[in-house]
Amino acid sequence: MGDYFERRLDDKRRLAIPTELRDEFKSGVVLTVGFKDYIHLYSRAVWEQMVEPQLKGNILDEATADLNVRFRMGKAESLLDAKQGRIQIPQHLLEHAGIEREVVAVRAGDYWRLSRKE
Repeated sequence: MGDYFERRLDDKRRLAIPTELRDEFKSGVVLTVGFKDYIHLYSRAVWEQMVEPQLKGNILDEATADLNVRFRMGKAESLLDAKQGRIQIPQHLLEHAGIEREVVAVRAGDYWRLSRKE
């Protein structure tokens, strides 16, 4: 289960993170649109240590500017629900990924990709 899990969103668009993965997100979570039709899920620690520095590249570099717009426009931050380890996913991100209820989560290095179940 360490690199893959499937879950069903509840009526409030909340995703339950598996118990064994919750420590990874104890610093909080950052959700953004993915490069394709999925959502990126980062721990706040990974976002601050790995993503933010990359987004602070040359301000005149169009690729860096495009990444800034893409990641910040749809960005959402939250904490895990302490009791049940859930995060709420904003509707605009679900629509971007085409997710209605069933979510597939796959680790992609230091972050997760959330997509609809085929």
